[in-house]
Amino acid sequence: MASGNGSNFEAIVQAVQSGRLGADIPLLVVNNKNCGAHQRADRFGIHVEVVDHRDFPNREALDRQLVGLFQSHRVDVVVMAGWMRIVTDVLVNAFPEQLVNIHPSLLPSFRGLDAVGQALHAGVSISGCTVHIVTADLDAGPILSQAAVPVLSSDNHASLAERVQKQEHILLPATLQQNAHRWRQG
Repeated sequence: MASGNGSNFEAIVQAVQSGRLGADIPLLVVNNKNCGAHQRADRFGIHVEVVDHRDFPNREALDRQLVGLFQSHRVDVVVMAGWMRIVTDVLVNAFPEQLVNIHPSLLPSFRGLDAVGQALHAGVSISGCTVHIVTADLDAGPILSQAAVPVLSSDNHASLAERVQKQEHILLPATLQQNAHRWRQG
């Protein structure tokens, strides 16, 4: 699932293609038809479903549609790779312990939107990224892995975000591979 540029999605695809991640990607779901993630999926020949959140009366209805899509494609694990929507119990309960998110902070610090900006505003000396299981509480599920990134005195939002994202591209595919045993269907 992605909403934006899709660089984390591409990192997953490249890890699969190189053999570093033993997985299949049956589809990418985006909520913005013109997002970069959609274009990347097209380039890699991966099926894309556009599920525009604006077409649904509430988050639960959106999540019911997502559950149906994932079940119809026999998805074992759902990866939120830049999905900029809060999910509900409908999706969380349909994929318990099988819904994974990458977040640009060292959780539990700086949950929610603009974690990089929050870290800069707080004046921390270390930031980073976290891969975690999604629960009903925003950015509060069990942590699977983290990578630290120093905050430099010269950093601005763009420079810190770029370094955090480089770590995300390494951490997310590696964490998926390390935890693959959790999601394999017997």
